[in-house]
Amino acid sequence: MSPVDELRAALDAVRDAASAAGIDPTAARSEGAALAAAVAEAVPGAATAWNEALGEGPGLGPFFEQAAVARRWRSAPTALLSGLVANGSPHAAAYASALVRVVAAACDLGPAPIDVIARASATAAVQRDAAQEPVPRRAEPQPTYRGSAVGGPAGHAAETTSAGVAPATAASNDEPAETLDELLAELDALVGLERVKREVRRQAQLLRVAKLRQDAGLATPTITRHLVFLGNPGTGKTTVARLVARLYRALGLLSEGHLVEVDRSELVAGYLGQTAEKTSAVVASAVGGVLFVDEAYGLAEDQYGAEAVTTLVKDMEDHRDDLVVVVAGYPGPMARFLAVNPGLESRFSTTLEFDDYSDAELREIFDRAARKADFAPSPECLAQFERIASAEVRDEGFGNGRYARNVLDQAITRHAWRLRDVEEPSLDQLRVLLPDDLVAGPDDDAEASSADGAGPPQHEASAGPDDPDDHPTADSSARPDQLEESA
Repeated sequence: MSPVDELRAALDAVRDAASAAGIDPTAARSEGAALAAAVAEAVPGAATAWNEALGEGPGLGPFFEQAAVARRWRSAPTALLSGLVANGSPHAAAYASALVRVVAAACDLGPAPIDVIARASATAAVQRDAAQEPVPRRAEPQPTYRGSAVGGPAGHAAETTSAGVAPATAASNDEPAETLDELLAELDALVGLERVKREVRRQAQLLRVAKLRQDAGLATPTITRHLVFLGNPGTGKTTVARLVARLYRALGLLSEGHLVEVDRSELVAGYLGQTAEKTSAVVASAVGGVLFVDEAYGLAEDQYGAEAVTTLVKDMEDHRDDLVVVVAGYPGPMARFLAVNPGLESRFSTTLEFDDYSDAELREIFDRAARKADFAPSPECLAQFERIASAEVRDEGFGNGRYARNVLDQAITRHAWRLRDVEEPSLDQLRVLLPDDLVAGPDDDAEASSADGAGPPQHEASAGPDDPDDHPTADSSARPDQLEESA
């Protein structure tokens, strides 16, 4: 079967799994197509093959538009899969398995570099593992897909609002309530972020006492709960936002404590007037929890973004008792964003600054992520990682935690390549990462050409654009199509 035909078959499998699960098959096929574009974005020639599979014209615009929509799904469950998991659907595993097949097919749309294959394997593992998630979660906002071939007006799930946002799903009553002490302990267990931890604790205590005063009938000053997160990529902003949602729920300040993560593309529509409706629908999906607006300064670019901000300010006021908004991004652009609307800055009185991780903290992140994937870096490997990390330039393009996990992706791939001639490796050989797994050897290119052109990747310092702040990398030593059978 040709790569184009395999992608078509994989998308049909997603459609069929969706039908069995009782969700809109057209929306599901559109979601699969967007995920395929995001996975294959860096694969040479993939855009043309994707266009052929989807019946698009010769232009590359649709491919890259859909890749932008679905980039976050390279490191998080897709919107419809999240909805199935949140609803406790018995069909979630089958749907996740179909998505894994899409990931594998996307990698085969062209000569995928080995690092793309490694990241795709992690994406496949994220989708597969989400279906095994024991705790129900709130469904994400459903993205708007362009064109009838990739979605169009009919491309929404059967149980979505008219604006294309998945409705709220309450947490299971069978789940024990999380306590404030448990959540603060989870906060303290995060690597680094000492200033952030102190401020979150301070804010939680302030709001706890304010609620106690209110319950006692005492006068309570108006306290703005909305937050500004400033920091470079990969510094844990999404992780902390998710914890804030759960902390506020434990304090009785939010009814559900879920997180809805969006960026400009999920708030702004193509025409004036439509943006207000789209933004309000997203806000409605976040009521009861936290709306996390990443790179919020993207809303300061034009009149469409300004319309989204105006709508956001109004909706924040309308839902002030059961909604928290967190806006995040780089310090300079965020200051300009807050000045866009006179009512915006006054609603964000608390700013949390996320510092870049130190070399030792990056080492700990690398170690934790490796052990979560059932690898065991040797002490020498950890020391080598710290030396490599210390040489990285810490500017706005540095990925922090994402960088550590990207290095792990490559180390796992090199580890697999190192064992290529070992017929029956021991358990230690299968688990232990060595210093050589972190740095490309001088003969890598020669070795690569002798094994069907597939060799270990060269070391890359830069992080991927949207690896998550909070998910250690899954085992990337296998191709995504190998993961498919176990999904």
